[in-house]
Amino acid sequence: MTVNADVIGAAEGPWTGPTPRPVPGEPPQPSGRPLPPSHDPFFRPPRGFARHAAGTILRIRTVEIALFGLVPQHVTAWQVLYRSQDLHGAPEVAVTTVLLPEGATPDPERPLLAFQTAMDAVTDRCAPSYALRRGALSPGSITQLEWMLVANALRRGWAVSIADHEGPQGNFGVAREPGYRALDGVRAALRFAPLGLRADTRVAVWGYSGGGMASSWLVEMAPEYAPELNIVGAVLGAPVGDPRHVFLNLNGSLFAGFPAIVMAALRQVYPAMDEVVRRDFTPRGRRLLDRARSLGPIAVLPLLVGRHMDDYLNRPLAEILPDLEDMFDDLRLGNRTPACPVLVVQPVHDQVIDAAGIDGQVARYREGGAAVWYVRDRLSEHFSLLPLATPMSLDWLADRLAGKTLTEPTTKTVWSVALSPAHWRGMVEMATTAMRVTLGLHLRPPAAPASGEVSGLAA
Repeated sequence: MTVNADVIGAAEGPWTGPTPRPVPGEPPQPSGRPLPPSHDPFFRPPRGFARHAAGTILRIRTVEIALFGLVPQHVTAWQVLYRSQDLHGAPEVAVTTVLLPEGATPDPERPLLAFQTAMDAVTDRCAPSYALRRGALSPGSITQLEWMLVANALRRGWAVSIADHEGPQGNFGVAREPGYRALDGVRAALRFAPLGLRADTRVAVWGYSGGGMASSWLVEMAPEYAPELNIVGAVLGAPVGDPRHVFLNLNGSLFAGFPAIVMAALRQVYPAMDEVVRRDFTPRGRRLLDRARSLGPIAVLPLLVGRHMDDYLNRPLAEILPDLEDMFDDLRLGNRTPACPVLVVQPVHDQVIDAAGIDGQVARYREGGAAVWYVRDRLSEHFSLLPLATPMSLDWLADRLAGKTLTEPTTKTVWSVALSPAHWRGMVEMATTAMRVTLGLHLRPPAAPASGEVSGLAA
């Protein structure tokens, strides 16, 4: 059952739970699948929302979460519509899915994890507010796979906020916007009474690949956009670094679908990209972008294996790149300095995001004065490092939430994060979580890790 309430009257203060009433104009939920965000009245901006401060809760509803839309999960979940802003500071609405372990009661000491998914798509069927719901049909979604990892945070008793960080138009790859939306999602979660959190609740940040990029924008924008938030640490996995470098590196590769998706998104926001598409793309090239924007990333990649951008252009790509340099400069991460401690994990031989781009992002953070711990993994590749690094990532964040002292920032290149004995317990717990998620079982708390287990690799 889904319960909806308009709560814009709560203004900027905490939402204390008015009697839910139907959202005006919302049709009864069909017995099968939820509506995609573009067709769901819940996502429509309430009248007068722009007058309110960023992070103000506008509307709430309870939802059911299910693995791949099929296997119901034992969690308590709400969706919160709140006020945020776009790249240019114009008011817009955004949505976050907030979660607690099933049966958990409000607890002011509970920490909050802001998890940014690798949406990596323009289609709203890959937005977490849709893809994680029971009955969702989200072919090619990476977010649905990441649920198995998010469940590990819920087993630890943390509250979780998963914002639709690409916004209502699916602006994959756009600068700064993901940070605004995710930070305002944290603000909304802290004001949401059923979570029982405080204004100074400890907040951890985590994301990988496209989610690592969004998490990078979160911690880069936090000092100026949301300095009041108590962000105690962030784990950025393969966080893209330099989109221009990734764009050129993937052109003509097995993963050429990613640049196509990004271009389809960027033309919605950057006039220079839109001009290039209209002026320099062949009709076949524009059809390719239309196809890329309609599908999830796992569905797009097989369709575009080995495709070269020059095959879809009226002139060579090398002649077009100068027109896009200002845009690429805007997209580059590392030009703002996070205030919180940061752990970056990256495969040395990443076939999607070249390690040199992440080396540069880390270097720029450190030059700005950020405290960055950097772990480079020789044996992992892009897709394997996310699960393999999950125990280390969560343990490192748990230490930050507990206020444990860090050593001096380091850069370590290891054969594999999975070879550390301190991580073996975490790998077993992660496998247990995956089994419970797959079978739809309760997410019981894991065994507590021994004190100091993480320090040898990522402290």
